[in-house]
Amino acid sequence: MKVLNLIRWKNLLLIILVQTLIKFALFPVFHVDTALQDWQFAILVLITLCLASAGNIINDIYDVETDQINKPNRVIIGKSISEQTAYILFIIFNVIGVGLGFYLSQAVGQNSFFALFVIISALLYLYASYLKRMCLIGNIIISILVALSLVIIGLFDLIPAITFENQYSQRMVFKLILGYAGMAFLLNFIREIVKDIEDIDGDYASGMHTLPILIGRSRATKVAFVFACFPLGIVIYYVITYLYSKPLEVGYFTFLIIGPLIFIVFELFGAKTKKDHRRISNALKLVMLTGVLSLLLYSI
Repeated sequence: MKVLNLIRWKNLLLIILVQTLIKFALFPVFHVDTALQDWQFAILVLITLCLASAGNIINDIYDVETDQINKPNRVIIGKSISEQTAYILFIIFNVIGVGLGFYLSQAVGQNSFFALFVIISALLYLYASYLKRMCLIGNIIISILVALSLVIIGLFDLIPAITFENQYSQRMVFKLILGYAGMAFLLNFIREIVKDIEDIDGDYASGMHTLPILIGRSRATKVAFVFACFPLGIVIYYVITYLYSKPLEVGYFTFLIIGPLIFIVFELFGAKTKKDHRRISNALKLVMLTGVLSLLLYSI
């Protein structure tokens, strides 16, 4: 259980869910051609999980000092799992992820895609060891990687299967995936800022230069408030423009996505305590989940 907590198994389940829904709930609706067989898709999911697990492990290794202040009861490295064991697990997950990435890139005839896995692995290490200490840079990098966990399905399953005859439908669905990835980027970016506000004490003691440390909790909260207005506006526009005649979809987006986003915006406007920011962070997780589950609506 300690190893599962170390690799953030709940976050990994969300990755499995979104990638599976894209493959088996979204693609069949639009009758797109795909390059991956089911077992190859399973390998792609495994690659994503391995690289994400490696990233979570190396992040915890570098965050021991910070976590001892921010969340002392949840520190794993050095207590339940030694730092040496954690490094070994980090290397194992990276080798498996990058190695399988090389195989899958060859299998779909896109050798250059292999570089993507090397870049992801390197960025996760750089994020944990250096980039997360810089104002907003680490937040942007990790949010891009979250969005990439969706885009990678389109890259490996749609792009290699494009022909002259099917290019319109393939590109249309790929753009749809990019839309979901863009929303994932925004929501995760906001959550990263909120987490930095929540963890400001430990981050300050560790010599980090996060946004809340540089401009203060109150101003950083206002910045998160401004960014939170963007996904809210985008979803409202989407519902009004495309879903106004579909009551089921309108109800789903209104109560399970727009409603929580409005709650987040109002909470950010007045958030002051660590408890307030933790509640906002959990609400953002909920919106990510309901946003992922909205992929099921396409079959309807």
